[in-house]
Amino acid sequence: MEETTPSFEEKSSFEETPSQNPGQPSEPLKTKTEEKNTGMAIVAYILFFIPLLTDAKKDPFVKYHVKQGLVIFLAWIVVSIVSWILPWQLSIIATLLDIGVFVLMILGIMNAAKGLQKPLPILGKLGEQFKF
Repeated sequence: MEETTPSFEEKSSFEETPSQNPGQPSEPLKTKTEEKNTGMAIVAYILFFIPLLTDAKKDPFVKYHVKQGLVIFLAWIVVSIVSWILPWQLSIIATLLDIGVFVLMILGIMNAAKGLQKPLPILGKLGEQFKF
């Protein structure tokens, strides 16, 4: 008499792919240096000169975002000067320009947090021309 073992090789309706495996991260984990440099790239949009005072200034990713942050800072200065020149009746224009600069800063922070070196809309190409 031959003994048979039941076959438990039933196929599930879902095919597992490496990207669906919950035990493995979908992206490689960042090293401490990469996390620090991402943080410095984010800081560059708030206070562009801070990363220049650290070792992160040697990282091309951080330099790129420092240049973009510098453009935002310069745009903010221009908007401030324009708002001083405009009469108070036209202050809505200055307010809209301030909001635009703030939106550019948020976009830059989001790009830095995602690890992207993407130029900012309208002003980003100017930042890529800086040499330092």
